[in-house]
Amino acid sequence: MLSSTFANAGNAPLSEPHPTTISELIDTFDALGDWESQCDYLIDLGSELPDLPAAARTEANRVHGCQSNVWLTAEVKPGAVKPTTPPATQPVIHITADSDSMIVRGLIAVLLIAYSGRTPQQILETDIRQIFTRLGLNRQLSSARRNGLEGMVKRIKAIAEAAAGPQAQAS
Repeated sequence: MLSSTFANAGNAPLSEPHPTTISELIDTFDALGDWESQCDYLIDLGSELPDLPAAARTEANRVHGCQSNVWLTAEVKPGAVKPTTPPATQPVIHITADSDSMIVRGLIAVLLIAYSGRTPQQILETDIRQIFTRLGLNRQLSSARRNGLEGMVKRIKAIAEAAAGPQAQAS
């Protein structure tokens, strides 16, 4: 059972809103301090992910290379105005994913904070390895988990490249 409060006295309970930005997530991980507390928090983040509908748990949506079963879907929607003349809309990618592993669901939550709701360009420019290094997750994950994480990142980047179209290859 997960603790209802952070391990360090005086910190906010886990039931408070979870981070919506990488900066907030880094601050939370820093406040937690030790890996055991961070791991509990990561699992808590994953437990709050919505379940992926059974219809989306298909072989086409499965991320290969993961030790656990992972399914990932993305929806490209019209989004923000590009800083170009004349103004044009740039799509935004909304990602959903799920796993049968609690820790992997937590890793998915981190990926969703980093990538979901972003433009293809923002996704392609995000250095997820730097984020995972800053969070200390690179030191804690087994090579099999890192390989699975890499599979998820490759899938997300491929979706972003496809959504960006020809301009992504030109830059």
